Amino acid sequence: MKLLVSAMEASSNVHLKELKKYLDEDIELVGVFDKELGNPLYDLTSLAIMGFVDALKKLRFFFQLRDELVELARDCDKVLLMDSSGFNLPLAKKLRETYPNKEIIYYILPQAWAWKKGRVKKLEAYCSKLCSIIPFESEIYNDKNKITYVGHPLLDEIKEFKTQFLETNKIAFMPGSRKTEITNLMPIFKELVKKIPNKEYILIIPAKFEENYIKKIYGDISEFSISRNTHETLKEVEYAFICSGTATLEAALIGTPFTLSYIAKKFDFFIGKMFVKLNFVGLANIFFEKMGKKPLHSEFLQEDVNVENLLNDYKNLDKKLFFENSKFLREYLKNGSSQNVARIIQN
Repeated sequence: MKLLVSAMEASSNVHLKELKKYLDEDIELVGVFDKELGNPLYDLTSLAIMGFVDALKKLRFFFQLRDELVELARDCDKVLLMDSSGFNLPLAKKLRETYPNKEIIYYILPQAWAWKKGRVKKLEAYCSKLCSIIPFESEIYNDKNKITYVGHPLLDEIKEFKTQFLETNKIAFMPGSRKTEITNLMPIFKELVKKIPNKEYILIIPAKFEENYIKKIYGDISEFSISRNTHETLKEVEYAFICSGTATLEAALIGTPFTLSYIAKKFDFFIGKMFVKLNFVGLANIFFEKMGKKPLHSEFLQEDVNVENLLNDYKNLDKKLFFENSKFLREYLKNGSSQNVARIIQN
């Protein structure tokens, strides 16, 4: 089988790597994905976009890429689209128009349950099968035969979970992966470590960051030990301070108590509040609300992100209760998704 793949995000390729383990060896991947997984049409680094202006500059290239993938699909048996709805939804439309009978599978769906619900109709119109990683996601879809809850990829990718709560005197700090996130949170984290003495402070830095970039963006980090392995570090620490994002769900699943902190540009935050109608930012809290439970962890946003609030949360959070509740979260998500998605592709 030839499978056309459009996986343009680094996170999508982590999921694709797990998925590939369950695909038959005679399935050939073509299209856009990490070069570790085969021979892609383009290296992922050439597709990176930084901001609105950069996106406009590359607009012509992305139209060209869409047309190239549509042409490639001619000789492919099926299509797999992963995340990146800004590119993949228009691609799905063009594919459906060009090949009315081609099977198009979408894995890691756009978060239409959070905003832009109009994408549901498009997904149902263009795609043959929708692989959901959010248990309640199917509620907003009309065609229940198209959408399947397949499990959550993090339950494939996290290899070990905590079996008991332990005080290890280690605290992790994760200021995110974007420049603005890091520069906003690092000064607060540096002040915070002064208020929590006699601990080992571990700064988790994305593996892709080079030394010169780290020096430029993080500043003086001599107070911290450095880790490049998120899951391993989250398992060994007793607490974490984390920027909003996937890492908060990773910590929640592993069983590591944490505080979520996020500072966005005021305009971006204002726009987000207008369009995203959710009571919580952290995925674990969103899931717990759906289960009818109290929030799993605290969330501090914008002006509320300060040393005093983070310190109080660290001192007052019931860490053992957090650990027990993390088990509920794993039960709620049930299982990983890779094996189920592989089955859907190969059927």
